[in-house]
Amino acid sequence: KMAEKQEEPSNTQNGEPDNAEEGEEKKKKKLKREDLPPFEIVTGERLPAIFFKFQFRNVEYSSGRNKTFLCYVLETQGKESVTSRGYLEDEHAAAHAEMAFFNTILPKCEPSLRYNITWYVSSSPCVTCADRITETLKKNKNLRLTIMVGRLFMWEEPEMQAALKKMKSAGCKLRIMKPQDFEYVWQNFVEQEEGEEAKSFVPWEDIQENFQYYEEKLAEIL
Repeated sequence: KMAEKQEEPSNTQNGEPDNAEEGEEKKKKKLKREDLPPFEIVTGERLPAIFFKFQFRNVEYSSGRNKTFLCYVLETQGKESVTSRGYLEDEHAAAHAEMAFFNTILPKCEPSLRYNITWYVSSSPCVTCADRITETLKKNKNLRLTIMVGRLFMWEEPEMQAALKKMKSAGCKLRIMKPQDFEYVWQNFVEQEEGEEAKSFVPWEDIQENFQYYEEKLAEIL
């Protein structure tokens, strides 16, 4: 495919780009993009340290941080308790890690079991995901969900505030990650270099102030 591309004469050689053809190219590209699966979820045991340091940082202005990383601990209590853990990150804009958790990790809740779920998420859910979480909790009374978030997403928006309140009334515990929680994620969900002693977590400069800032905002909303 690439070789073919290079052999084609460039349209711009004669000084004027052929716009009709350019339009076609754009259309093709657009089609290609829509052929992608609606989301591609990356799952794994541990996420690369560089992602953690960037995405989980509890900054106030989160420019460029448009992915969601979700680390989960899923405890299923039946005759025996089973605990599984892992992380999800979303790649395409079409679906978010929160949705993917319910679509792929826990597609159905067995009524005879109890589920205790803790998520450690880089930022709080968007309105659509918050609504989905609310519905899921209302439908499955045997599901307990605690969401620990690094940052609050679009918390000034009235819609967002309403969605978070609904989550709370459906029984979801929403908490802002404290420095100790970031450390827990670092130890349990972040890749450590091979053959080294686990590197200890280095808190960033304003971790405590940012935690307090978001905690106050969340308390006001809820």
